[in-house]
Amino acid sequence: MLQIKKLEDGLEIFKALGSELRIRIIKLLLENKEMNMNELASSLGVTNGALTSHIRKLEESGIINVLAEHGGHGNQKVCRVNVDKILINIESEEQEDETNIYNTEVPVGHFADYNVYPTCGISTDRALIGEVDDPRYFAHPDRMNAKILWFTKGYIEYIIPNLLPNSTKIDQITLSLELSSEAPGVNNDWPSDITFLLNDVKIGTWTSPGDFGDVQGIFTPDWWFPNWNQYGLLKMIVINKKGTFVDGLQISDVNIKQFDLDYKSAIRFKFMVADDAQNVGGLTIFGAGFGNYNQDIKVRIGYSPM
Repeated sequence: MLQIKKLEDGLEIFKALGSELRIRIIKLLLENKEMNMNELASSLGVTNGALTSHIRKLEESGIINVLAEHGGHGNQKVCRVNVDKILINIESEEQEDETNIYNTEVPVGHFADYNVYPTCGISTDRALIGEVDDPRYFAHPDRMNAKILWFTKGYIEYIIPNLLPNSTKIDQITLSLELSSEAPGVNNDWPSDITFLLNDVKIGTWTSPGDFGDVQGIFTPDWWFPNWNQYGLLKMIVINKKGTFVDGLQISDVNIKQFDLDYKSAIRFKFMVADDAQNVGGLTIFGAGFGNYNQDIKVRIGYSPM
């Protein structure tokens, strides 16, 4: 997801989308998942030279990714769409004081508690940890190095480091991470209701559309199994004084004030697929070294004096 908080910050994206040919490029890539430059040029009826500047504009704006073609064919490049949505805030919002922001990142394997059911597994970017479909390996010492984990139902819980300055209170918590469902094998149409909890309080549910395996994730290792989870969707979860949001869309009225969090508070964030959910389709969390975004669980906390 690309989020534009101020109109002036979106100028490059607006320019990139302000071309009928570039819109056709995006539509072709969405229809075909990925295409190389020759395929695009042929489909559009233009030369490679004429196509290059349009591709560069879309890449610079963050709308598409351009990478070396699998298997290698000279200097040929493959293009694919890099975002699932673009969120534009037209109305200016109350801005956080940028000096009162605490950023941290939690590795996927640094969970503090779990209760998971097969199909399930955990892996570093070099090898599986133990055996798949055996929840006991979620307690293996090597899990601290995990870069991906998955399960059908249950939960995984993380403790968010709270190193805020003394005498401050928490006004907003933002988490960013790559998620998908967990199907036997892969299935792009495999909905799953993923519930988020803060300190054991349900703050909302988001439905993942599928467990994606149509193409290899950009950062997924070459040794990874082709019929397993390849990539997810980058989701941004925000809880502030107005409620709880996913990618800017409100999913509940639960707000940060209800928790009365400050610089001494424990912050526990849980991802759960309940066994009584309408769509029990599992959960995959992609960390650095897997998927399309090469990141762990990024956390941003806005705070102010008590």
